[in-house]
Amino acid sequence: MLYLLGASLIWAFSFGLIKGNLTGVDPCFVSFVRMGISFLLFAPFIRMKAVSTRLAVKLLIVGAVQYGLMYLFYIRSYQSLQAYQVALFTVLTPIYVTLIDDAFERKFNLLYLVSAVLAVIGAAVISYRDGSLQAILAGFLMVQASNVCFAFGQIYYKRILRSEKAGELHLFGIVYLGAVITAGIAAGAAYGPETLHLSMKQALTLLYLGVIASGLAFFLWNVGARRTDSGALAVFNNLKIPLAIAVSLIVFGEQTGIARLTAGGAIVVIALILNEMPATKGMRGR
Repeated sequence: MLYLLGASLIWAFSFGLIKGNLTGVDPCFVSFVRMGISFLLFAPFIRMKAVSTRLAVKLLIVGAVQYGLMYLFYIRSYQSLQAYQVALFTVLTPIYVTLIDDAFERKFNLLYLVSAVLAVIGAAVISYRDGSLQAILAGFLMVQASNVCFAFGQIYYKRILRSEKAGELHLFGIVYLGAVITAGIAAGAAYGPETLHLSMKQALTLLYLGVIASGLAFFLWNVGARRTDSGALAVFNNLKIPLAIAVSLIVFGEQTGIARLTAGGAIVVIALILNEMPATKGMRGR
């Protein structure tokens, strides 16, 4: 769980950095560069002789979905949302984690959908009057698409490595390669000369995100996800939310109504409690 905690602490600062420094940069370009830096960080450790073709393809799929597609949706959401809103809207990720895990096991629990509805209501309470409803809805949907991609990657990665003995350090470069390919295709299709005009602050932000927030934190996260059960994984998916909201409001100076934040947050907490009730009973020790 220390791996998951370390990743959560690192990510708490990413939301404000992206909103403050990279909002005007093309999201596809940001995703491609961020994933490219992460890939270069882990490429020297790849040991293809220890990886079967079948496993390599599955790892590429993990990277393409969990990081490639996820970042394309995630970065674009900042065009219509504040950093704390993006952090808050990731609240549904643990529900997607349990739903996807159940889907692999061919199970379904209606309580998860109730939890999802409550979480959406809580997010709406917090965001009301913070901006255009249409813009917030568009950003919300982008974050949810990002959440689904991130949740799928976590569960799929954990499952495909259940019987593998290869060290994760030697495999993770392949995961990032899948993300680079996906983000690269999107960046190529959306390429414009303006994407090359980066300030020093923007370049340093991308470097930090690529090396620390993506390269190191995602490695820690997936290593931790593989070593814990789905219930605990769902809990840690939301640990970054109060941390990120606090950092965005205190460190990066964003503003919101404290009363609405408290009321909406209480609803979200109830949703999480409902989500964890069946998870802790049926998924631990699996």
